Amino acid sequence: MRIFLTGPTGYIGSAVLEALVRAGHSVTGLVRDQSRARKLKKRGVEAVVGQLGETTWRDAAVGFEAYIHTAYDASPKAAEVDRRAVDTLISAAKLTGGLPRVIYTSGVWVLGPTRGPADETAPLAPAAHSAWRVPNEQHLLAAATGFTPVVVRPGIVYGGTRGIVGDLLRDGVNGLIRILGDGRNRWATIYDRDLADLYERLVAAPDVAGVYHATDEADQPVIEIVEALSRNTTHKPDVRFVPIEEARAKMGTYADALAMDQVVRSPRARALGWVPSLRSIASNMPRLLEEWRNGQKD
Repeated sequence: MRIFLTGPTGYIGSAVLEALVRAGHSVTGLVRDQSRARKLKKRGVEAVVGQLGETTWRDAAVGFEAYIHTAYDASPKAAEVDRRAVDTLISAAKLTGGLPRVIYTSGVWVLGPTRGPADETAPLAPAAHSAWRVPNEQHLLAAATGFTPVVVRPGIVYGGTRGIVGDLLRDGVNGLIRILGDGRNRWATIYDRDLADLYERLVAAPDVAGVYHATDEADQPVIEIVEALSRNTTHKPDVRFVPIEEARAKMGTYADALAMDQVVRSPRARALGWVPSLRSIASNMPRLLEEWRNGQKD
């Protein structure tokens, strides 16, 4: 299949790109500068240079069988930029014809704290940090004329050197870990390669539409992840418990998102035959630390 991918050099996007290429798909990636375009072209991947929040790349995005949006703008205008990118992808898909899939990357934080296991039908009570994703999800799903909308809600992604868990591994190796609150809150998580496998299934499987969660269903408290990290570092790191009020003063709404307790299930993804290869961060800590260290050498 011919697939248009935003964010192919980002954390999630680079993993998705690997999975798509490995499966034999032809991928064109949207990147923001020529240096990133050259990196893609060295791998035999076509590149379109354009800014996520602009429409200048729309015509170059017409004619694909699937569109995957993994790019994220970290500026204060993240919500606005994301909405414009979604609209540009929708426009390109409609001009293509043939009901191509448009896959939007959201996140499980839109669910808010969960009282019990939350699947794709659970009501949304988003953390303030991610509340802007909800209207963008709904906009895509409601605009489903001339294309097929798909929303993916990954858990906290782990693997490699990047992301929340990558930062945690770095802190452990450096000797000081900060835990927000008491650490008994559970993170919904997913290995980057398993997440990428789900995206590949979503472009290839028949009758795919709507919302899909992507979690390993480990339900591990943060403190258990930190304890596993401490057991696998050369020098046991100091662990500091940071009161949520103190963290909130420094980190804003991001602190509340990290301290949120979530148990999330992914039945619609599993119905596609998707089964995560890694089932928890803690039980795979030696492997993840090796990945992290190897990534530091690159």
